[in-house]
This record gives sequence, C-alpha cells and structure tokens, in this order.
Amino acid sequence: MKKSKLFLVSLTSIMAVLLLSGCENNMVVFNPEGPIARQILELINFSIALMLLVTVVVFGLFGFIVWKYRERKDNLDYEPPEEHGSTVLEIIWTVIPILIIVALTIPTVKTIYAIDEIPKGYENKEPLVINVTSADWKWIFSYPEQGIETVNYVNIPEDRPIDFRLTSAGTMQSFWIPALAGQKYTMAKAETQLYLVADNPGSYVGKNTNFNGQGYAGMEFEVLSQTQKDFDQWIKDVKETAPKMTLEEYEKMLEPSHLGRKTFSNTHLEWVDHSDPHSKNYTNPEMYDRGHGWPGKIFEDKDNYKNKDGNNDHLNHENNEDMNHKESETKDSHGGDHSGH
Repeated sequence: MKKSKLFLVSLTSIMAVLLLSGCENNMVVFNPEGPIARQILELINFSIALMLLVTVVVFGLFGFIVWKYRERKDNLDYEPPEEHGSTVLEIIWTVIPILIIVALTIPTVKTIYAIDEIPKGYENKEPLVINVTSADWKWIFSYPEQGIETVNYVNIPEDRPIDFRLTSAGTMQSFWIPALAGQKYTMAKAETQLYLVADNPGSYVGKNTNFNGQGYAGMEFEVLSQTQKDFDQWIKDVKETAPKMTLEEYEKMLEPSHLGRKTFSNTHLEWVDHSDPHSKNYTNPEMYDRGHGWPGKIFEDKDNYKNKDGNNDHLNHENNEDMNHKESETKDSHGGDHSGH
C-alpha cells in the first residue's frame, strides 16, 4: 500500500514538472521599464491582492461551514427550524460585493486618468511627438519635428516623455508596448494619445493585440531606447543617408503585407493625415486572402484612396463580374431560363 502511494506521488510530481517545463517566465508587464508601466503594475498587484483576499475568505468560510454543519452521530435526526430570511445577512452579502467593486474602481479610475498625462516628474521636459500609423500588417512611425519616418521600429531617447499620436490607415489595431505602457487602439479618421517614458537604454517589444486578419500575429515592432546623444546622432544619420519616400511607394506599403524595417528621410504626413476625419479610406479589401478563394462582396467606397477622380470604376467592374458570375451559376443550376411558369 505504501509503495503504491509513493508511486502515485512520484508520478504526479513528474507529470507536473513536464507540464510546467514548457512555461516561460517572460511576463513583461511584471518587469516595468518606465513610470507608466509601473503605475499599471501597481494597479495589477493591488487587484491581485484584493482578489486573493476575497478568494481566501470565501473558501475559508466554505470550509468552515462544511465542517461545522457536517452530519455527525449526534445530529442524525436534526431538523433545522423554519426560516423566513434574515435582514441583517441579506444586507451584509449585498454590501460586501459593493465594497469590493468600489475598492477596485477607485484605484482603477485614478490610474487611467494618471497614465493619460505626462508622468509626474517629467512635466518640465518637452515631449517628443511621434505619429503612429497602423496598417495591414505593419507599424509606421513619423517624426514630424525631425522630418523622418520608420517602419516596424521606433527609436526614442531615454528619460524623456514620448507623446505617441495614434491613428490607422484602415482597420482598427491595438498598440501595446508591455514594458513601457498600456494599450491604446488605433482607428482611421481618429486620433488617440499615449504617453510613456523609458527609464534606461534598452530594446523593447511592441505588438498589435487586436485580431484583424491572418497577418496580425506577426505585426510586431521594436522600441529602441537610446541616450539623447545616440538618438540625436541617429536622427542626423537618417537625414543624411535614408532615401526619400514617394506617394506611390507609401500607397503600395499600405497594401496588406508583412514588411521588414524601412527608414525614410521624409514622412507621409506631407500627403495624408489619417487622423483627419475628411481623409481618404486607405483600405484594400479586395486583397484580403480569406483562404477559400472567394473574397466576398466588395462594396463601393467613394472615399477610397484609389478613386483619384471620385469614381470607383475598378471596384464596380469587379462587383459586376461577381454579379454576372452568380447570375450565370443560378441559371445553370435551374436548367436555364424557363418561361410560362
């Protein structure tokens, strides 16, 4: 009997080790590298502690009640008296959840408002403005003051507030740098704002966390925090060596695809500001591969950027072909056109 128990314990331990061996201890949010990320971590830790407290109390009371009111030899014939409710108990179990919600709400709201502003201690430092444009499936970073643009990577100076102005060229994305800040959505014809500060030089991963098609999983970028001296030298090198981008190159870049890193000595802001409510729609729905060879109905979009003259001839042509194809299939499936029915 003892040998079988020992074998069972050993087998359970081995299985636990095998299962846990695949888990990585790479929880970036618990290793913040900036004041914004630290504020978010403090909120996470507070929430976890409060939830653990609730869990311990609930399971403790559950175990106490099961033990105290278990069936015993001296209470086999016990019949509880008829109860008509307890006002005191009902007030207690109504008030406690309200207090828990309030305890979670207050620090959450305070943190949300705090991270939407320049972090404390950095108010006197001028933020570096970087326009972020998401596209399928890439990130475009524009430095309006420096007049340069990068794709799928962004360099920032350490110990200086960064003011990200977020928008999208098409579908909605989610901009997130776990080690430095929280998540913000990017939307076409709208602008959201995200502040962050990097404490030290280093490389950090940014990603899209909003599912928006088959390419979203690979939509990552690098954030490289540099000393101010190295950052200034990088800006100078880009201006001297990086090529100029044309409007045609930019529009081609917005098509659904994965790109490597690119650097330009100008920005697309000279042609289009995707956060402008009156800007064109830079989407290419006819290029989405849904995996079944049928792109679906392509609706006419008068504001699409391909409509140089205000007409949507290319989409209308495709839609007419689709409709003719469907009508042909319908007629064939019924044996042709029958009259007199």
